[in-house]
Amino acid sequence: MKLLENKAAIITGATRGIGRAIAIEFAKQGANVAFTYSSSVEAAVTLEKELQELGVQAKGYQSNAADFDLAQELAADVLNEFGTIDVLINNAGVTKDNLLMRISEDDFDKVIEINLKSVFNLTKAVIRPMMKQRKGSIINMSSVVGLKGNAGQSNYAASKAGIIGFSKSVALELGSRNIRSNVIAPGFIETEMTAKLDEKVVEGWRSEIPLKRGGTPEDIANACVFLASDMSAYITGQTLSVDGGMS
Repeated sequence: MKLLENKAAIITGATRGIGRAIAIEFAKQGANVAFTYSSSVEAAVTLEKELQELGVQAKGYQSNAADFDLAQELAADVLNEFGTIDVLINNAGVTKDNLLMRISEDDFDKVIEINLKSVFNLTKAVIRPMMKQRKGSIINMSSVVGLKGNAGQSNYAASKAGIIGFSKSVALELGSRNIRSNVIAPGFIETEMTAKLDEKVVEGWRSEIPLKRGGTPEDIANACVFLASDMSAYITGQTLSVDGGMS
């Protein structure tokens, strides 16, 4: 029995790293997958094929979740194409790291807009269909940095901490309609982005983690499967740290 059989999920920012792993794991568990990407058309076409080969309905949408109107359009298109929206995973995010002394107003605004406002935009876009269905699971991607802060990432930390407060409020508002809202806070996850870092730096990070390894995108995907599935039917308003014990 597949855990997400016949559920339709929207996953933002899914052409690489964590988002891609979530999309593949969801398809393996029987979910139909609508995913968004910003510019990587080729990677989106490849992913679409890969998901369809797993026997599910899959479609990529070039869409900017940080744009309110485009987020509404996306939800309408997905509903039209897939019939339901059972799961929303707000995964798209960026970093523009710098010490506070050096962060420009634009670098602050961009990170808040792409990481936090996009969560508002898409959550608002899916709640009507979810309320009609009287069920839904919203999963928002925060970060260990949203819980602990990090020097040089005040903009990113603010956006990721904001996601936690937003998600808890949504859980309180929509619980009576059987719509759940939870957060996943990944720790140090090894992706193609971290592969570019100096090996010594990465080793230093690994040694600080109680489980003595970086996480994999699949570690995050598995937690998403749990929160999207009926196994977590009585869990809402929670933040699940998937960080090897960092926090």
